[in-house]
Amino acid sequence: MFNQTNSQENTLVRDGATIAYRRTEGSTPGVIFMGGFKSDMTGTKAVALEELCRARGAAFVRFDYQGHGVSSGRFEDGGIGLWSQDALAVFDRTTSGPQIVVGSSMGGWMMLLTALARPGRVAGLVGIAAAPDFTEDLIWSTLDEADRNTLMETGVLMQPSDYGEPYPYTRHLIEDGRKHLLLRQTIPLTCPVRLLHGMRDADVPWRTSQRIAERLAGEDVRITLVKDGDHRLSREQDIALLCRTVSELLDGAGAADISAA
Repeated sequence: MFNQTNSQENTLVRDGATIAYRRTEGSTPGVIFMGGFKSDMTGTKAVALEELCRARGAAFVRFDYQGHGVSSGRFEDGGIGLWSQDALAVFDRTTSGPQIVVGSSMGGWMMLLTALARPGRVAGLVGIAAAPDFTEDLIWSTLDEADRNTLMETGVLMQPSDYGEPYPYTRHLIEDGRKHLLLRQTIPLTCPVRLLHGMRDADVPWRTSQRIAERLAGEDVRITLVKDGDHRLSREQDIALLCRTVSELLDGAGAADISAA
């Protein structure tokens, strides 16, 4: 449905690592997209949002974490702390003014951590099967004793994936993830939040979005459940829903800016 646009690919350097990103110039509020675990910035949702922002004249950024896509580093060396710092570096160095932050799957965790670090610059959040705390709740808690022992003793556990090659779950991923858990306490964010989730999601239960909504301090939080939707929510109708949701937040943030002026 969507073709990759001709937005220019750039890189930024953080602590010696090279992080690739694509930026479309435009007005603010802008949009920044944060992808999922072992995904990259060329996915359908990221490109569709870029097309939406280009049509609206709004700024847009998509990027690859270290060990993902065309950024430097090995995936196995990454973790929630490293990838969240990548996301924050891209946010700080490639965007200006208020932003709508969109996070898909693991990107939903990155989205929340970014908003907590820069609450004054976040005009709204859109989670797509957002998966905060997945290292603890969806990996560690589901492993049997034998797999846990393998992971702790060898440092890595290879698990089958429906999306291609097996995923390497590392001891560092689990232990580092515990330093960034969000769903055990109130999440002190009050910006508008929209959570989209497929009820046939086999990877991240839709009730995770309900847990996020319950933990958020703000009142302007809405969950949209897609009864026949899967984890990716990349069908044409799913993309249309995503674009409508982001457009509504952009319209609302723009109206708020005008009122404030």
